Amino acid sequence: MVLEVLGTVAIFAAIAGRAWSLLYIGGRKNAELVTDGPYSISRNPLYLFSLVGIAGIGAQIGSVLAIVVLVFAAYLAFDMAIRGEEKYLRKRHENSFADYSGSTPRLWPDLSLWRESDNLPLRSASAMRSLRDGMVFLGAWAAVEMIKLAQSLGVLPILWTLPI
Repeated sequence: MVLEVLGTVAIFAAIAGRAWSLLYIGGRKNAELVTDGPYSISRNPLYLFSLVGIAGIGAQIGSVLAIVVLVFAAYLAFDMAIRGEEKYLRKRHENSFADYSGSTPRLWPDLSLWRESDNLPLRSASAMRSLRDGMVFLGAWAAVEMIKLAQSLGVLPILWTLPI
């Protein structure tokens, strides 16, 4: 039960964190190198918050093993995506990206680096995209709950139980 509550908190933290990150990068991603707000403490806050959400889904399953496996698999996929994005940014923004990547952690945030934006462009399309992206986590959560319900009603068989 505690694991599921932590999972719920993680899912909503992921949705909020991704929305916060998209407010800063929305509409600016290909035009400029965004280095303020959440991007001042981590070069990849969207991936970081996605990992938090994925951990939350694993917690909803009720297994530490599920959390570890899901987060590890997602990290491997995200790492490949990050490498491709870094290659693009290095080519597009050359010296600026070199300075940024040299001072800002790739994934795990360093809160001491926080810099606020003086000019945060708020675009409704970015906000709507952020909400839509967050629905993936709510949908996964709902799917896990539906599977658990179907299993408890005997409609869906339990094929195996994870050890932890």
